Amino acid sequence: MCLWGLGGHIAIGKNQGLSDDQVAEILNIARKPTNIMFGFGSENTIAGQYFTGKSYLNPISTEQVGIFNVTFEPTVRNNWHVHHGGGQILLATHGRGYYQEWGKPAIELKPGDKVNIAPGTKHWHGAAKDSWFTHIAIEVPSENGRTEWLEPVSDTEYNKLK
Repeated sequence: MCLWGLGGHIAIGKNQGLSDDQVAEILNIARKPTNIMFGFGSENTIAGQYFTGKSYLNPISTEQVGIFNVTFEPTVRNNWHVHHGGGQILLATHGRGYYQEWGKPAIELKPGDKVNIAPGTKHWHGAAKDSWFTHIAIEVPSENGRTEWLEPVSDTEYNKLK
């Protein structure tokens, strides 16, 4: 789809009463990637309540080692959280996103980047403001491992990112 042509249609729609929120949703849909390596899966209902908006979850493996393809819409990020027992490994595969550990600056993630998260590390990850973002999340196996979900990342802190 040509976004320039879409711009003309949006201008006509604005003249017909489309709101800014409706235009933003149209642009978000138009930018939705179609080449996600392991597919979008379904809307994230497992941990979605701990995300700021829509994310999509496609389990790659739930036996032996949990491996999940997670796709975030632009601006969507998960809450601060801690993996107790085992840690987590993130492999960025599409778009642009961020990872941040408590007390440290956020790190920009692009396809090919990887993050090893030690057990007990408070952190968050998610999409940049202007990009869909996909990563593969690998759960490091452990006895009695669990995720503790904490407070959301504040809009003030998130909006400081480029």
